[in-house]
Amino acid sequence: MVDLSQFEAGPAATQLLGWLGAEVIKVERPGGGEQGRRARRRPDGSDGLRWMLLNANKSSLTLDMKEPRGREVLEALLRKADVLVENFGPGAMERLGFSEERVAELNPALVYARVKGFGAGEFEGFVSVDPIAQATAGAMSLTGPPDGPPTKVGMNVADAGTALHAAVGILAALHHRTRTGLGQVVRVNLQDSVANMCRVAFAQPLETQVASARTGNSYNQSAPSGLYPCAPGGANDYCLIYTIITEPEGTRQWHGILRAMEREDLRDDARFATAAARRQHSDLVDELVSAWTRGRTKREVMRELLAQGVPAGAVNDTLEVIRDPDFIARDMVVEVEHPTQGPLTTVGMPITLTASPAPTAPAPELGAQTEAVLAGLLGLAAADIESLRAAGVV
Repeated sequence: MVDLSQFEAGPAATQLLGWLGAEVIKVERPGGGEQGRRARRRPDGSDGLRWMLLNANKSSLTLDMKEPRGREVLEALLRKADVLVENFGPGAMERLGFSEERVAELNPALVYARVKGFGAGEFEGFVSVDPIAQATAGAMSLTGPPDGPPTKVGMNVADAGTALHAAVGILAALHHRTRTGLGQVVRVNLQDSVANMCRVAFAQPLETQVASARTGNSYNQSAPSGLYPCAPGGANDYCLIYTIITEPEGTRQWHGILRAMEREDLRDDARFATAAARRQHSDLVDELVSAWTRGRTKREVMRELLAQGVPAGAVNDTLEVIRDPDFIARDMVVEVEHPTQGPLTTVGMPITLTASPAPTAPAPELGAQTEAVLAGLLGLAAADIESLRAAGVV
């Protein structure tokens, strides 16, 4: 797989495929490398963890694609490759001479994956980034408190979601190739990927022609449902509690909360007897539940409610996640040995495959595998490689 991608959406897709067993050759500009490599560098100038988190399990080949000899090397790579992935700005690959038609001429069996900001339409010729996709695909309109402004999701949901869509599309195209022998172009974009992840929210406008509203941390207007404060009262000391509005399950969950709170005296209270009654008295419900959660840590609340069959989740901050023993035990947080920086903690593979485990290898140093790729894969002689180096092509 030839990886020409940069920043997050493309690199995250190729990293996932690298975990799944693909040999990923990341092609980078000599001297500086992929643009994302330069983000949040360490004080000594070495690569920052942000870039490493998106480029594990890859090899790095430096290549100046603006030079004719560099383009010749890329053409040679594409003749041997199974997949090409790029997420440059619209038209960049065409200007370099690697249009879809040209790539198909070089290798009719190649899967050409193209990750863009917008799909076909008025804005397809423009660059986009994660928060723009969140805004234009509906996600921001759904996020935040009902009386507040639209809010960006804290994670890069557009980049991460697009990476998953791209990886699925590439795998489907490879499966198609096993039956037909032919490659194809896989197109994904940030805006469509976010819209797909908002899919359920489109039910209301499709049925009523009224846009879905922001609901904050509540869900389906059930009670209790939302964030509840916990001890000792820090910025993320909350537990999310979820109950459903449908009966009889909603009332069974309420009874579980009463058992956890040791308030079964309220079991037959008419104000809380049904989901509709609890919704009507939601302020009182929240007051009762909050009084109980404030005396416990978020993990204690989570543990006690889950034991009663009530969905609940502590609001873990990012530091708590990477220190969580369960994440560590299942290799979602792993330690790798970097060739120059030594032991590093990073995020592991989120998919477990029982027959083909996917260990995490550290992200490559810039150009570390250049000679191995040119000599081993393309069969270039040492003199030819030295000539390319002398000319600044690699």
